Amino acid sequence: MRLAHTALFAADLERARTFYTRYFDCTAGALYHNPRTGFRSYFLTFPEGGQLELMAWDEVTPRPEGRFRGLDHIAIHVGSRPAVDALTARLAQDGYPVVSPPRVTGDGYYESCVLDSEGTRVEITG
Repeated sequence: MRLAHTALFAADLERARTFYTRYFDCTAGALYHNPRTGFRSYFLTFPEGGQLELMAWDEVTPRPEGRFRGLDHIAIHVGSRPAVDALTARLAQDGYPVVSPPRVTGDGYYESCVLDSEGTRVEITG
C-alpha cells in the first residue's frame, strides 16, 4: 500500500498553487471546477513522486488558531541539509513565517518548519 495523495483546502487556491509550484517545483495539473457546487481543485505532482491536492470551496470555514486534531503538517524532503537551509532562507526572505529554523530534531531528522500561504505547517527535510 501507499499513500495516494494529501489534500488541503485553501482560501486562495491560486496563491496556494503558486506557493507549491514556485518553492517545491511541483507541476500543477489542470484546474478542476464543478460549477454546480463551486468546488475547484488542482493536483500538484512533486518531481520525485507524490501528489498534493489543493482544493477551494466557499462552504469551507477557516480552522481555529492553534493546534487541533487531524492534519498537523506536511513534510517535504528536499534532498540535503544545504537544500533545507537554502529553501528556508528563501522562504523567510519572501516573507513566509519560519516556525522553526533548520535543526537536527530529537529523532535525528534535519528539518525546518515554515507556514505556507494558507498557514499550513510545512516541514522541509533534508
